[in-house]
Amino acid sequence: MQSSTDLRLGVPVPDRVTVRGIRAFGRHGVLDFERAQGQDFVVDLTCWLDSPLAAQTDDLEATVHYGVLAERVVADIEAEPVALIEALAERIARTCLSFTPVTQVEVTVHKPKAPVTVQVDDVSVTVTRSKS
Repeated sequence: MQSSTDLRLGVPVPDRVTVRGIRAFGRHGVLDFERAQGQDFVVDLTCWLDSPLAAQTDDLEATVHYGVLAERVVADIEAEPVALIEALAERIARTCLSFTPVTQVEVTVHKPKAPVTVQVDDVSVTVTRSKS
């Protein structure tokens, strides 16, 4: 059995694993008080992978373990501070791509308490990275 196919283009469409709302405390930001006080960051991610083997064999080793993935993303958020959430998103994307079956990832880092001078519900950055 193969992955599904995009009927418009006739090309295989990779399967996806999505994890939304990974929340952890970090000290990222440009401003000194952001580093001193810290704040919560929220991450959504989608990993593209070829998972028909996992579906056929029911073997966790043939896919990405989303529990372990989420733990590593939390570790990335809690790790050494960076100035920009773009840099944090890049760090998290590298972590996701370190899982063997993952070929591409989209990472959105939300900074809901971003220090801006107007009222906003959320500030986020989304990056898409691949192994190729």
